[in-house]
Amino acid sequence: MFTGIITDIGTVRSREDRGDTRLVIATAYDTDTIDLGASIACSGACLTVVDKGADGEGHWFAIDASAETLARTAPGMWDQGRRLNLERALKIGDELGGHIVTGHVDDIGRIVSVEPVGDSVTVTVAAPASLAPHIAAKGSVTVDGVSLTVNEVTDQPNGDAHFTLNIIPHTQEMTTLNEAAANRPVNLEIDILARYLARMQARGA
Repeated sequence: MFTGIITDIGTVRSREDRGDTRLVIATAYDTDTIDLGASIACSGACLTVVDKGADGEGHWFAIDASAETLARTAPGMWDQGRRLNLERALKIGDELGGHIVTGHVDDIGRIVSVEPVGDSVTVTVAAPASLAPHIAAKGSVTVDGVSLTVNEVTDQPNGDAHFTLNIIPHTQEMTTLNEAAANRPVNLEIDILARYLARMQARGA
């Protein structure tokens, strides 16, 4: 379980494609404090630490990404050199500064536009039709692992929904959202409450 509050930006140091894809990720975390088997959210995807260490380049941890993980996350997300939003799993008693995030990517969205507004930027994201009913103004959404508040939602003729986000300077500095650009794919996770309500409605509850 996570909160969507990013605590480090990691970088994919290496990628090895085999049965699963082994990724080594550079981090500022002290890996002595990370247990093997621990969960770390990497740009919104909850992954398991299978190896760790430190060398002349700094601390690193390794994860194995399955074919399902690669298929369910944004294209290019796991390429060598890619920067990733990192968050360690929530501990009982930690401050819940964002919202409850599971680290399960629901679908892939696409950035439509990025417009400066003062020192902030307004980012418009296209959510696919599968998620459109679950995006609400003033509700929460996770974009590449970052907990954000939806400003406005506009339904599109093709069933998609365009929603806007205000990215303040602090968020730009602390996350990879400073790289936001039109047509960039992003990982989306809807609010967990919306997920359960959708299931209840589908079952006629």
